Amino acid sequence: MTPAELLVDAFDRLPDLGRAAVADLDDATLTRRPELGGDPVNPIAWLVWHAARVQDDHVADLRGAEQLWTADGWSSRFGLPLADDDIGYGHSSEQVSAVRAPGDLLADYLAAVTASTTAWLADAVTPEELDRVVDAGWDPPVTVGVRLVSVLGDDTQHLGQAAYLRGMLGA
Repeated sequence: MTPAELLVDAFDRLPDLGRAAVADLDDATLTRRPELGGDPVNPIAWLVWHAARVQDDHVADLRGAEQLWTADGWSSRFGLPLADDDIGYGHSSEQVSAVRAPGDLLADYLAAVTASTTAWLADAVTPEELDRVVDAGWDPPVTVGVRLVSVLGDDTQHLGQAAYLRGMLGA
């Protein structure tokens, strides 16, 4: 198995996790924010949206391409009151609550982003590409491989949180 094949396998698991987290949930459940320690948690809709946005943003940057969010009209389909370059980092509670979308739309966006990622991985990612430095501001510098592992970790954590929250809500 090549490094690219390994990464394709890992990324290919994300859409199923996202779809399972949102399947058959109504808007109230997707956006419910129970409190933990007195603070509202991020809802399922935000967690799945954020996972897809992080992947879209970071992988588009690695590819030197426009994000699917704007290139394929996902921003318009979602119609969120957020800037097109917003991926959820540093969101206020109000911004988190503003992320509202049907489960199918959330799952479809994650699937489209992942399909784009895996196509690029299969076609263009070599061991040399994985070693390319994309951010020299860190010690050690961040490479394409490190960035991809970071995206996988972030997405897996957020989709796991969405699944956990779904279970907490009894959905």
